[in-house]
Amino acid sequence: MVRHVPVEYPDGRLAMAELRLLVVHSSQLAQQAASAYTAAQATEAEQIAEHVRHVEARWFACAADAEEAIADYAGRGQGRRGRKPRPWRYHTLHYRVEAVRSPKKRTQRGRPPKAEVPQSEHRYRLVVRRQALMPSKEEYGWTVLATTLRPEGCTDAEVLQAYQEQHITVEPGFRWIKNPAAMSPVWLEKPERIAALAMLTVVGLLVYAVIQRQVRLSLRHHERHIPGKKGPTATPTTAVVLALFTPVTLVHFTVDNAPLLQVHGIQEGHRIVCEAVGIDQAWYQGEAAGQNSLLPATPP
Repeated sequence: MVRHVPVEYPDGRLAMAELRLLVVHSSQLAQQAASAYTAAQATEAEQIAEHVRHVEARWFACAADAEEAIADYAGRGQGRRGRKPRPWRYHTLHYRVEAVRSPKKRTQRGRPPKAEVPQSEHRYRLVVRRQALMPSKEEYGWTVLATTLRPEGCTDAEVLQAYQEQHITVEPGFRWIKNPAAMSPVWLEKPERIAALAMLTVVGLLVYAVIQRQVRLSLRHHERHIPGKKGPTATPTTAVVLALFTPVTLVHFTVDNAPLLQVHGIQEGHRIVCEAVGIDQAWYQGEAAGQNSLLPATPP
């Protein structure tokens, strides 16, 4: 599929270019998406059960108030604090008004006379019927790749291969880097600074991927393990590797023109990682004589 879209070149020139779209289906990705959908739906079902209990416990004096409440629950109301109401994502809820006749409360105290006719009134409540959304299995596993490369310069198979290779280099890093806790907002206006930040981000993610690859290859080759989040692991992520070095303290300073090194917290797992990524263990020579020792050392 080819579409023509406007493209802006570095010199500010605008021109129409062919955007080539490649639609790919992956059965493995479809299975992962289906499992994630099922888990998210189960979590939402628990929230809906609590929501239904709350809704059906409310009483309204008139049908108009009940209809107004339906508009709020269905996402057609004004919302609160300027936020747009958000309906449920994995379920559909149907609300209907139910009128219930109940005895009217007497205004006078004491036992009513025998000749008094009991009075009744209508009260209104909402009844909720829930329905789980079951999307078709054919909706899962689809990916759309966009490129400006022409078919004669890069075939469909080559485009797909290039995209899949990104999953072992830079692409996985963008999953956690989108977390607000992972990167603070950066406001740039000049295109040059935006390009520089993008380059540094990609280089950093490449280093992140290389560390993970080298550590995993070394652990597999030597049949070793390092401490992970849930016990020893042979397939750690770079985040786990970096967290492993959190308790390590290294101070390099000079006293009377003599370089001194103080090290604390180094363990066997740290040496394994250093060997895997090619870091000279001279950084941690202070460990040779025990913790918190002062020994001459010259880090690389």
